[in-house]
Amino acid sequence: MTWHVAEEDLRAYARGELAPPSLWSADTHLTACAQCRARLAGVTEPAVLDAGWERLDAELDAPRPGPFERVLLRLGVTDHTARLLTATPILRRSWLLAVLSLLVMTVLVVRVADTPGLFLALAPLLPLAGVALSFGPSLDPTFEMAVVAPLHGFRLLMIRTVAVLTTGLVCNGLATLALPGYGLSALAWLLPALALTATGLALSARLGPALAPALVGGGWLALLLVATAQADGHTPVPFTAAGQSTAAGLAALATVLLVHSRDRFDTGRAGHFAGGDLP
Repeated sequence: MTWHVAEEDLRAYARGELAPPSLWSADTHLTACAQCRARLAGVTEPAVLDAGWERLDAELDAPRPGPFERVLLRLGVTDHTARLLTATPILRRSWLLAVLSLLVMTVLVVRVADTPGLFLALAPLLPLAGVALSFGPSLDPTFEMAVVAPLHGFRLLMIRTVAVLTTGLVCNGLATLALPGYGLSALAWLLPALALTATGLALSARLGPALAPALVGGGWLALLLVATAQADGHTPVPFTAAGQSTAAGLAALATVLLVHSRDRFDTGRAGHFAGGDLP
């Protein structure tokens, strides 16, 4: 190699003051010339060199946003909110595949048995289960990140609830399209799903993010067993017009109670949502 970067250009390069096209020539040359790289190290202040390595390490170690997170960022969502939203456990591939597999098997059973009862009983529980899996140190692997996020517990709860409901309702809706023969009756899961999710969230303020959904889900199954036993071959009460109206009213009431108790998600027993139980 007959040409090397001049001493003055090396010093300007080290200070970040070398302008194009000399900068481009120096960049290209330094990648292939060990002698000039050694000379560059000799004219660079140690503190500047250390700072450069630290910036490089930080850049290499910085997490790369996924496709969904990049979409949220382009839509104007703040970076910490986008990270918390995309880190919601129920948005992981394993959970989505499990939900879709369960729905597919349920739809197949319904088509064989020619009764939508199993699907209508299961579909409202999936959003509720998703909410239960999205919060708390024992259930959420990103709990520590949620604790230090600049968000109130109630806002974090709402952000992830939107993700849970959107995902759950879309999956249930796709399964409903596979049951066209039942018409609007195949949509009888929607209002109970909203009622169960809202009730589970409202009770979580006092009972915690695991116990409350478990009690609500158990109550739903017990109600269906009793209603089915009393239906005597007719449509169970939860899926009649009266039952749907009751579910809508319960969803509205639970939403009001949830908003009224929003401060409890930052303190007391519901503190797992925002780190209130941590030392």
